[in-house]
Amino acid sequence: MKTYCLANDLKDDPALIEEYERHHRAVWAENIEGIRDSGILTMDIFRTGNRLFMIMTTEDNFSFEAKGKADASNAKVQEWEALMDKYQQPIPWAKPGEKWVLMHQIFTMPA
Repeated sequence: MKTYCLANDLKDDPALIEEYERHHRAVWAENIEGIRDSGILTMDIFRTGNRLFMIMTTEDNFSFEAKGKADASNAKVQEWEALMDKYQQPIPWAKPGEKWVLMHQIFTMPA
């Protein structure tokens, strides 16, 4: 298993943030299926202010490239992503077109 952490920002508007959270309390079944089919075992999203933090545990053979290709050909995932565009904005150092930015681990507590 592998663990990935990613960050994204929401537009700093309390009403939009509440709508975003409401959508995530009822994520579409087709999206959950696509997430699982890509090799993601668990996914959690946390929020502080308008900053989002995602933790994903994946199978060893998980590939962001393969997931991106599968998502691009899945109409329901594309519909969800278009809806989420209303709420999300790139973090300041995101590359053009990048939503979720992969974070780099800088510390592990010794056993």
